[in-house]
Amino acid sequence: MASNILSIGKSALSAAQVGLSTTGHNIANASTPGYSRQVVVQSAAQSQNFGYGYVGQGTEVSAVSRVYNEILAKQVINSQSVSTAIDTYSSQLSSIDNMLSDAAAGLNPALTDFFGSIQDLSANPSDIPTRQTMLSNTQSLVSRFQSTSNRLNEIRDSVNSQLTSTVGLVNSYAKQIASLNDVIDKAVSATGNPPNDLMDQRDQLVVELSKQIKTTVVPQNKGSYNIFVGNGLPLVVGADTYALATTSSPTDPSRLEVAYLSKTKTTVLGVESLPGGTIGGLLQFRAESLDAVQNQVGQIAAVLAETFNTQHAQGLDLNGKPGGALFTLPAPAVSSNSDNTGTAIISSQIVDARALTSSDYRLQYDGTNYKITRLTDKSVQSFTSLPQTLDGLSFSQASGTVNAGDDFVIRPTLNAATTIKLAITDASKLAVGGPALSASSNVANIGGATLSTPVAASSYSASPMASPLGLTYNTGIPGTLTLAPSSQPVTVTFGGTSTTYPAGSPVTYTSGATISVGGLSFAISGTPSNGDQFTITPNSSNGPGDNRNGLLLASLQSESTIPSIGSNSKISYSSAFSQLVNNVGNKTRELKVTGASEAKVLEQATAAVQSESGVNLDEEATNLLRYQQAYQAAGKMMQIASQLFDVLLQLGQ
Repeated sequence: MASNILSIGKSALSAAQVGLSTTGHNIANASTPGYSRQVVVQSAAQSQNFGYGYVGQGTEVSAVSRVYNEILAKQVINSQSVSTAIDTYSSQLSSIDNMLSDAAAGLNPALTDFFGSIQDLSANPSDIPTRQTMLSNTQSLVSRFQSTSNRLNEIRDSVNSQLTSTVGLVNSYAKQIASLNDVIDKAVSATGNPPNDLMDQRDQLVVELSKQIKTTVVPQNKGSYNIFVGNGLPLVVGADTYALATTSSPTDPSRLEVAYLSKTKTTVLGVESLPGGTIGGLLQFRAESLDAVQNQVGQIAAVLAETFNTQHAQGLDLNGKPGGALFTLPAPAVSSNSDNTGTAIISSQIVDARALTSSDYRLQYDGTNYKITRLTDKSVQSFTSLPQTLDGLSFSQASGTVNAGDDFVIRPTLNAATTIKLAITDASKLAVGGPALSASSNVANIGGATLSTPVAASSYSASPMASPLGLTYNTGIPGTLTLAPSSQPVTVTFGGTSTTYPAGSPVTYTSGATISVGGLSFAISGTPSNGDQFTITPNSSNGPGDNRNGLLLASLQSESTIPSIGSNSKISYSSAFSQLVNNVGNKTRELKVTGASEAKVLEQATAAVQSESGVNLDEEATNLLRYQQAYQAAGKMMQIASQLFDVLLQLGQ
């Protein structure tokens, strides 16, 4: 019996030692990130039948397990991913909001100074210092457009850099998790007991991974994890890993996209495939806000440049010559997909600035039709041939052969604010006098047709008309117009379709069609009679006080020229910029409110995990005393057993 008591005491002593060690381990790791409190699981040793009954044989330690709630842990992972994505988006957009809303650095002060100098020049059109002031303010406006767009380009480059570093973190975490999976699996297979500290390390890595990208954990047998990211892409399967990578966009080499590397291929992923975390926040920010803001700033620059160039070309400068372009603006950027098999080169031009939207466009050829998609609202129009005109843009095939499946992206405004420049450096060439062209109908006409005011393109000043242009209507089926002199080809545009006639050929008459020749355009509307004549006459001089075109240039400040965001109405340049600033500010505030809410959800989820799995030092201090007393009691039991054994020995002497 003494030996039985001794073994019971020994088991109690051993259990108390394990309890003390586990409690000490908890206390030591109270501040360790991701550590889960561990507890000793004890059970009674199998009792022994002595005939008169079963007598206990002490205790045994069944396991040392960690206190871990899988449901609460998943809540933290999901909340962490959502919260980080919103914080990332918010911080990026806040930098744009601060830039655009800056009263000194925004576009509105530069626009105000620009139009103010035009009004001053209209009041004193022949004054050279006033003309120089207008040129200076125009250059300041151009510089403000360029600096705003360049800052947005810097943010775009920063997004690329952050995507690269974040993808590297994701891949690093994946390898560490897979390595721990392997070690944990082997440990469980060898001993049947889970290595608690290694599992905590892995869970902490999963939390860190969820900060970078949406993460889903699927526990497997023997304690390993399968990790899926985004919308179900496997990243870790047991001890095997897959990877993400950054790659240049097939339609824009300067834009990095996130790709998934499987065993057989590389797949470029869109923003919808990678929600959550830093990656999701960056991709969503770029797709929803950065692209839109830069396009809208570019839209303001492009519309202002084209409308001012058009109006400036209608006037005469200080030397009596037609006005040239006030601004230079390259044609819309067109990118062909790197996977295209054809050799086609697609070109685009702004033909009606007042219809220009802030959207990008995708042109695809399916072997029969050309499909043009406006990317902001995904609206699609199909055409059997090119050229075509849509939203004030012309789409044409400049050269080469287009194959089925070829894909092109047209960005009319993305780089407009970066590339806009002042075209005039000589103050005397500011065309505030006018008009450069006048239109008249022959007094003998008997038909009901009227000739619109001719509009000179920005290229007109390079080779202005030297003599009047006459037009004569000839009855027939169809009726035609004869132009004299007839030394240049004539283009007729109606309903989005353009037809070019060789020099000297009669032009088919269509009421209301736009007729373009020699850098000017006009329209004849109504029903003319046979022999009716119309004349367009160039003006070659104007008085020193002529400010008629200057007044028209100044009036552009309040004209509704830019399509309003989200409606069919049009607004002024300043209103368009104010609307942009307001939209960015509203979105920034929305993200801050949503971010604060998600942060609270994350805080509550983390607190729930800590309340169950975290180390409570007061509780551990109590456990320490409890195990200390158990240890002392077990020691006393072994002492008594030793004394009883000594009594037995003495009796035998």
